[in-house]
Amino acid sequence: MLSVTPIPAFSDNYIWLLRQDANSNTDANGQPADIHVAVVDPGDAEPVIELLERDGLTLDSILITHHHHDHTGGLAELIKRYRPRVFGPHNPGIKGIDERLKDGDECRILGRRFEVFEVPGHTLDHIAFYSAGVPPLLFCGDTLFCAGCGRLFEGSPEQMHASLSRLARLPADTLVFAAHEYTLANLRFAKAADPQNTQIDQFHDECQRARELDRPTLPSTIQRELAINPFLRSDRPEVQRAASRQGDTDSAQATFATLRAWKDNF
Repeated sequence: MLSVTPIPAFSDNYIWLLRQDANSNTDANGQPADIHVAVVDPGDAEPVIELLERDGLTLDSILITHHHHDHTGGLAELIKRYRPRVFGPHNPGIKGIDERLKDGDECRILGRRFEVFEVPGHTLDHIAFYSAGVPPLLFCGDTLFCAGCGRLFEGSPEQMHASLSRLARLPADTLVFAAHEYTLANLRFAKAADPQNTQIDQFHDECQRARELDRPTLPSTIQRELAINPFLRSDRPEVQRAASRQGDTDSAQATFATLRAWKDNF
């Protein structure tokens, strides 16, 4: 078993920390063993180093989803201090990656197998890491957010729609670990794009209470996203009706493009 906890960074980033189950942290003689951890998208080294040193953790691996600096900015310092194994996309602009991964590749992180998906849209090099264990885990960077999706800085609406459609087909109980705390803002847009969806209102209230207590609204689940995320619901007539005032809604893909442009200026 792995536990996953957020390390807050900057104003709204989460660097996800994967940790081995405490019950497995003994050596052959029954003595306490090093606790190995992995981190996902360390845009800032400082909060990671602080936690590792405070809790006596050994950084084993780093996962990188794409090249943006708020996901890679801490990489060089962490490599210098801890020499972890680094997994990331086929982008030579990201320095320090040991294993460059493409669609369908697999990697083993802290004993758990992860499959790699290429999910272009936000950037062209974007990948996601998915593990079909119990529970299933998805580290999706800036592709899928709770109630939203990433801006299209490099890719096309067609690419992002295909990437999101692929993630939407994952098991309903998959835990979705996005890289940003954007949920409340995304829910405000979701309400405009899907105004009759009462689940959005209910979830907004839950998230509002969580943020008032300085708690993360993540992880989400695929089941939840299918219920509240307009970017995964672009085939729904009610979403298409709401979006039709903004642009083309003749297909799910066209509706997605209209929703993304609408959200950019919302």
